[in-house]
Amino acid sequence: MARSSTGGPTGKAPGRGRPPMTERRKEVVRTEIARTAVRLFTERGVSGTTGDDIARELGISTRTLWRYFPTKESCVRPLLTTGLEFMAARLRACPPDTPLLEYLEREQAFEEGAPDLGEPVADLIRMTHTEPALMAVWLEVHHAAESVFAEIIAARTGQGTDDLSVRVQAAILNTALRLASEELAHATADGREAVPAGVGPFVRTVLATAAQGLPAFTTAPPRRRD
Repeated sequence: MARSSTGGPTGKAPGRGRPPMTERRKEVVRTEIARTAVRLFTERGVSGTTGDDIARELGISTRTLWRYFPTKESCVRPLLTTGLEFMAARLRACPPDTPLLEYLEREQAFEEGAPDLGEPVADLIRMTHTEPALMAVWLEVHHAAESVFAEIIAARTGQGTDDLSVRVQAAILNTALRLASEELAHATADGREAVPAGVGPFVRTVLATAAQGLPAFTTAPPRRRD
């Protein structure tokens, strides 16, 4: 299938022009779109940015943009899914006889291949708290990730993905990762050194807290001394 000068499909019959875009190249383009969308949203706000604006900034047609994403808000999705996809891959790589937390505590298990998306992701996550449309995308991404985490946990425990225990564990893991991402993003904006030991150790600490379950439900609070 031939492509236009912008890299998008033109709808012409196969065999004319250059070969179809590879999946790898498509992901690169999607990431470029996401970064551009975040920059414009940061500068102008979501309501002040149109799909035409994003396409123009990239030098592509608006029609090509909509081939990749159905709405302007969904353009940011690749920057929100990369970290979750990385975590899912790390969890799948864990040997069956090794507890997940123990595996993640090994530096190389967490650091190797970690995505480096930089400031655009932090900007985006912060904006989810002021832009409802972006918050919707953020929550949709995590909702989709939860079923992936459930599959991983179910495979390790021999339970079904619809088992309540599996679903609760997947939900706790998912929420812990979302809160970790939000804390890191806000710490960057505030200039706080929330992760002096690095992102990896910080996320592992958050997951260790999640692994403790709900201590507030099982342990009585200390008595106050008057």
